Amino acid sequence: MAVSSMQAVNVIGLMEHIDEAITVLGESGVFQPDEVTNFYKDVTGFTHLQTKNSYAEPLTNLKAALNLAKKKIPITDVSDFSPSFEELESFSETTTAEIDSLIDERETAKAKLDSAKHNLSIAEHFAGMDVEIQKVLDMEFMKARFGRLPKDSIQKLEAYKDNEYVDFAICTEDKTHSWGVYFAPIDMVDEIDKIFEGLYFEPTDLVGDNETPSQKIRDYKTAIPIYEQEIAEADKHMNEYFYANSDMISRYLSKLEELYLYAGIRSKALQHNNSFIIVGWVPDENKKELKKQLKQIRSIELDFSDAKDELDKHPPVKLKNCFLAKPFEYYTDMFGVPKYNEIDPTLFVAITYIVIFGIMFADLGQGFCLLLAGILMWKIKKMPIGKILISCSVSAMIFGTIFGSVFGFEHALDWFFAMLGFKEKPMQVMEPKHTMSIIFVAIGIGITLMVVAMLLNIYTSIRQRDLGSALFGTSGLAGMVFYCSVIAGIVCELFLGIHLMTIAYILGLIVLPFILIFFAEPLGDLVNGEKDWQPESWGGYIVENLFESIEVILGYVTNTMSFLRVGAFVLVHAGMMTVVFVLANTVGPEYSIGYFIVVIIGNIIVMALEALLVSIQVLRLEYYEMFSRFYSGEGRPFEPVKIKTE
Repeated sequence: MAVSSMQAVNVIGLMEHIDEAITVLGESGVFQPDEVTNFYKDVTGFTHLQTKNSYAEPLTNLKAALNLAKKKIPITDVSDFSPSFEELESFSETTTAEIDSLIDERETAKAKLDSAKHNLSIAEHFAGMDVEIQKVLDMEFMKARFGRLPKDSIQKLEAYKDNEYVDFAICTEDKTHSWGVYFAPIDMVDEIDKIFEGLYFEPTDLVGDNETPSQKIRDYKTAIPIYEQEIAEADKHMNEYFYANSDMISRYLSKLEELYLYAGIRSKALQHNNSFIIVGWVPDENKKELKKQLKQIRSIELDFSDAKDELDKHPPVKLKNCFLAKPFEYYTDMFGVPKYNEIDPTLFVAITYIVIFGIMFADLGQGFCLLLAGILMWKIKKMPIGKILISCSVSAMIFGTIFGSVFGFEHALDWFFAMLGFKEKPMQVMEPKHTMSIIFVAIGIGITLMVVAMLLNIYTSIRQRDLGSALFGTSGLAGMVFYCSVIAGIVCELFLGIHLMTIAYILGLIVLPFILIFFAEPLGDLVNGEKDWQPESWGGYIVENLFESIEVILGYVTNTMSFLRVGAFVLVHAGMMTVVFVLANTVGPEYSIGYFIVVIIGNIIVMALEALLVSIQVLRLEYYEMFSRFYSGEGRPFEPVKIKTE
């Protein structure tokens, strides 16, 4: 549980060498620029070099054209390629225009094809009309309305049988509508239109051109292959263009990406007379190499300082974890990265998440299926959750073996335990005598993890020189003594028959720690050396904290009881699989085809539900029951200027 050591670096030099310095910083891939004003309070006489990134517009335009063309151009190393800004801008404008022209060619052909298909679908509904549509539309004393009516509206026409003009001539029908035409005298058009509008009539544009619908259908069917060929030709032109120019586009795109990122460094630099200053952060392991490269530039002066001496500057955090914990940085990032002087909880999350997930999802067969799913999610989709599922599924297989469960068959591993000398498997989950044991173990896990979280908080608080939190906080020493004393007293009195709750025990290990927690704020300020450690009103402070004390006690209880879900899911898994087997037995005899079909479908449903629910519930335990006691996640991630090549 550690973060990489960081170094704050100040780069000072003459303006004539700033481009060389920025190039070295950018190409290093390990430098994160920061605001100079964060390091120097007095910047009188300093000016910003630039406020606008000149490379933003040509880069954005080129990338937008590539996205519209649905072409993915790789970013490559272009350290040997040095075009001027004018050349980059000109290339972007020319290439964007050429790509847009190719896109327009295809979109024009596609629009004609879509229009032809749409008109064909409409014309086919009027194929039986052997009249020229345009002549019907151009009638002088009557207006024709082509379209469709819902089938239930056809029956409603009976209500207007007294009006001879409320009539609908049906040409064709589909599942929901009748297609046809109605006519209205020129002086009654508005009245008839309102009636049909109330019947949910949907007008449609039927193209005329002095042809019958049958003739138009033939025309459309002839035109569609032509338009499809035009699209194919446009695609061919697009592919030929990118085949001939993709390498050049890649070089210019990569250079624009690179210079756009480097301009981000320039935008944070300040100038004073003929000198510049750039500040930022670099990992300690990269300090030596970066220093060596920058020193090769004339006029450059460097100043490095350890980030632990610059905590007021909020150093960025680069997580550093082993192979087991590395995938769980995904969960840490979701909550928030640690502050520089705060514990990285990733290893703690990895261990606890894997173990608790395995207990809650304990099944050898389903765990193996989850393992395959995790591998596919990571290898094919590159989903971070896939790598997490891989380790969690192994844990589920281990605990599934301990519980003797394979795809819900609770006695499938009896032979295995017999080989080990056991009369039966160690844990009969569905037997009532083991139910309370499972619940107590779940609560025991919760108590243990709560205490570990408090120890981590004490350690973190000491590192951050916050003795008040370490000694008097609800997750500090006083809180841990109070919590452990209450738990120990309850266990001894109710389960072990040991009379531990004496007056001295209660006063010394329960009441006194609680009083320290009650007055944690003023006591904390006092030991931290704060001058104004006393509250403005002791009476107001006591009244306010009386209510907060209830919340503190409830917090201890609810946090502990939350771990009941660990045992509950063990029982839920067995219960759900029992339901599956009951349903399977109702379908057919045991081990028949129907029986196995139900068992397979049931396993799939149970696996999907439990994988989702267990993942969420364990993450909830991590965030709310444990993180809340020792972790803030208020740091900022280390995000160096680095171009991502492919």
